[in-house]
Amino acid sequence: MERWNFGANREVMIAPSGTTVRGVLKKIMENLDKDDPSRPTVPLGHGDPSPFPCFRTTVLAEDAIVDAVRSAKFNSYPPTMLGLLPARRAIADYLSHDLPYTLTPDDVFLTMGCAQAIEVTIRVLACLGANILLPRPCFPSYGAHASSNNLEVRYFDLIPEKGWEVDIESIEALADENTVAMVIINPGNPCGSVYTHQHLKKIAETARKLGILVVADEVYHHLTFGTNPFVSMGVFGSIVPVLTLGSISKRWLVPGWRIGWLVTSDPNGILQKTKVVDCIISLLNLISHPPTFIQGAVPHILEKTGDNFFSKIIDILREAAHICYDRIMEIPCITCPNKPVGSMFVMVKLNPSLLEDIIDDMDFCLKLAKEDSVIVLPGVALGMKNWLRITFAVEPSALEDGLGRIKAFCQRHAKKH
Repeated sequence: MERWNFGANREVMIAPSGTTVRGVLKKIMENLDKDDPSRPTVPLGHGDPSPFPCFRTTVLAEDAIVDAVRSAKFNSYPPTMLGLLPARRAIADYLSHDLPYTLTPDDVFLTMGCAQAIEVTIRVLACLGANILLPRPCFPSYGAHASSNNLEVRYFDLIPEKGWEVDIESIEALADENTVAMVIINPGNPCGSVYTHQHLKKIAETARKLGILVVADEVYHHLTFGTNPFVSMGVFGSIVPVLTLGSISKRWLVPGWRIGWLVTSDPNGILQKTKVVDCIISLLNLISHPPTFIQGAVPHILEKTGDNFFSKIIDILREAAHICYDRIMEIPCITCPNKPVGSMFVMVKLNPSLLEDIIDDMDFCLKLAKEDSVIVLPGVALGMKNWLRITFAVEPSALEDGLGRIKAFCQRHAKKH
């Protein structure tokens, strides 16, 4: 008899929230030297490339939004909080291209960006006494929402030397009868990793063995520029039920549009039987929904955007990742275990012992902001002390400038032998 642990004893509870990227970056930005406005700030800490001209979205997407507004068909509340049917159908068709089976609109739930999809997922899984397995390092919204819902978090390791693959043995050691799910972020934020088909299948088989579902954060879907192509975790939905989280935010470079999705990749119907789908629907009826006019534009955006737009963005990210890796290799106190091959980030290790008057990664980031006006996210925000997350999704000239400032900062603070 298969054991599925995520179908009972659902109670949503409230507790203080945990760390957020935004909160940590706010603290670092407050340390900028406001008396020296001559040097522009280089933002290498936040994953929003949209302010930079080279990362502007396609005109087709902009026109779709304008047309939706001018049609006057999308000025009212949507008839259902689950999302407009044409938008859900378009997302189902779009995601089905990556799967060995076909999704239906009933498998798709629209959210205000992937951030709300994370919130809904965690609240649905927050059973009394339950725990969830998160990767380390991890995008901190998962831990913050788990904390606010009294859902115990247990962290499994990602292995830097193996392209940040999941430590499968640590998964099996951490899970118990109260474990409801594990989270996989692929392509990886913050690691810039892309998992192979073989590794994802091993994850699915491990989750099935443990009787837990997989939450697959694929907000950076198809943003890959190495040898590993993007493989959706939903490919293995017949092995283990998968909740796939995503949005148009990153691939279309429009994080401010706040349109995302939560999708059940579950051809065996286990999420229906265990009432997970019912809980998702109930919760979505209580919270805000994405703007109706953006929902109205989604079908045209998904169906009509050409491959040339995506190829251009991938080429820019590939070159930026190359620049980032090469410049980091020139800095003795920072090591990069893997060249990034996906998403918009790279995770690098800081060695404070090689620096004078730098205590740890947070101290490094605060002083870097104050002295050189460069914003980098400290690894402690992601569960990895003395690591740094750097985004390379910025204008190439700004990236070169920022990395040059980091190198100069490290040279000034280097211990004299």
